[in-house]
Amino acid sequence: MAVDLGVLEAAIGHVFRDRELFQRALTHKSRMHERPGEVPAAGDNEQLEFLGDAILGFVVSECLVRRFASAPEGRLSKLKAHLVSAARLYEVAQSLSLGDFLFLGRGEEMSGGRAKKALLADAMEALIAAMYLDDGIDIARTFIETHVVGAFAMADASVDGTVADYKSALQEMAQALRLPPPRYFIIAEEGPEHSKTFTVEVRVGKEWTGQAQGLSKKAAGQKAAEGVLQQLTEWGR
Repeated sequence: MAVDLGVLEAAIGHVFRDRELFQRALTHKSRMHERPGEVPAAGDNEQLEFLGDAILGFVVSECLVRRFASAPEGRLSKLKAHLVSAARLYEVAQSLSLGDFLFLGRGEEMSGGRAKKALLADAMEALIAAMYLDDGIDIARTFIETHVVGAFAMADASVDGTVADYKSALQEMAQALRLPPPRYFIIAEEGPEHSKTFTVEVRVGKEWTGQAQGLSKKAAGQKAAEGVLQQLTEWGR
């Protein structure tokens, strides 16, 4: 299957100088075993997975310490475990359509390898390592903070002053801490039709609640989520 690797490069935000390294990151061991003469890379991506796992753990830890400076180690460990998990890497791989760009053996191809969670998670780690080897830690850090950490890294106001996605950050934190998903309720609508003020309440289980007002339901929900996100961050101080 011929694929345009430039599409993947556009999605990850990096154009590889070392093309063989890029192809190796996408090459599963089954391809090397079954079709060695058709493999563009000199090896499979298993060693890159090993390196990528270490880089991922370091960058995620660094990002969480910066973002949640007052959180206890136990909370950070839970958040990190979620962000470096196979399930999370699978989500990122799916968002990039990574499976479409992998070099697989026939057997793996026939068994649905392009959609297998473990295979895609491993390939994601290999791709992170390849970015690091090709252009250093900064490009790997940018990719991880943008695509893997995501809303956690943006829970403060964004650089251009737009509203950050606190609701997504709260959703992910609740999941990481094994809490119920957030639920949002419109408590009140006040003012004339053209200039209403909305009050929204968010609840995470029975213990964590927050309310906020805004000129739209979305803005009020974001502010309410921000408050509960801060509560969870300080939990266990």
